Amino acid sequence: MLEVLVGLVAGLLVLAGVMVMLGPNAKKFVRRLAGLRRRHPSLSVFQPMRTREVSASGLNPKTQRVLEAASRLGSWLRAHNHEEVARDLRNAAGRLTTDEPAGLYAMQTVLRRVRSLTFDDHAAQERLKGLSNELRKAVQDRFEQLELLPFRRP
Repeated sequence: MLEVLVGLVAGLLVLAGVMVMLGPNAKKFVRRLAGLRRRHPSLSVFQPMRTREVSASGLNPKTQRVLEAASRLGSWLRAHNHEEVARDLRNAAGRLTTDEPAGLYAMQTVLRRVRSLTFDDHAAQERLKGLSNELRKAVQDRFEQLELLPFRRP
């Protein structure tokens, strides 16, 4: 029993020495160690997954749809080395959250610019066309809802 007590005290002294050597970084080290432990309990396998929907709060659902479509198109453009158009699209989306009519008009201007892009790869051109059509439809729906521009009904 005495050997266990001596071993425990020696272990605590070694741990205290390590903490003194770490100094002010000791908190960061302890947090990292705590972060390494398993975060999900084993019973979570039997529980349904919760999906997290990231959207700007306080925005109209159709406006959120425009922002999501713009995000998809911007990410795709960035992946295909069209950073300037992607930046313009991101700026229009930012303007959409603060001043919606001006943002919609800016989005329409960017869509005109996207329409002029061409790719050698047929699949890439089709993907660009699909993403831009999705964004165009979302922008038109929001325009109609705000009654900013008259659109023809088919």
